[in-house]
Amino acid sequence: MNMTQPPVVRVAGEGRLVSVVGDVYRFLVTGAESDGRYAMIEALVPPGGGPPPHVHSREQETFYVLDGEITFNINGQTLTAGPGTFANMPIGCEHAFRNNTDGPARMIVSIAPAGFENFFLEVGTPIEPGQTPPTPTPADFEKLLATAPKYGVDIRVPGH
Repeated sequence: MNMTQPPVVRVAGEGRLVSVVGDVYRFLVTGAESDGRYAMIEALVPPGGGPPPHVHSREQETFYVLDGEITFNINGQTLTAGPGTFANMPIGCEHAFRNNTDGPARMIVSIAPAGFENFFLEVGTPIEPGQTPPTPTPADFEKLLATAPKYGVDIRVPGH
């Protein structure tokens, strides 16, 4: 078997950080590092954070909650998920998640095949470890909504 990519090892805290409308994503492995097979991201979701309902037309997304509590909305059904909860969203599944608690939440998000991680890079703001994410502006939300179709994502926001 021939390796086409070198192994990727990132220790705790390593990896590019991007803030997307208040949530912070740390890239563990990108499609460029996995021959496009998958991407994996650590999501740091502050109280009140999380994306609106949306549907992917190209990739599956999986979530594994590490710390805190995340409320998922999956095809109209609500699930409150604590540490150790795993959820897989197949292509075409409407989903959203939100941190409805007073404390931060952390989870691992995988994307297969890779490519959607580039959406975060395009719409997000690079930050340094320990830096407070910038407060989201209406322009940030508009950029997110305008860019999503390029990545095959239908964001289901009333009025848009």
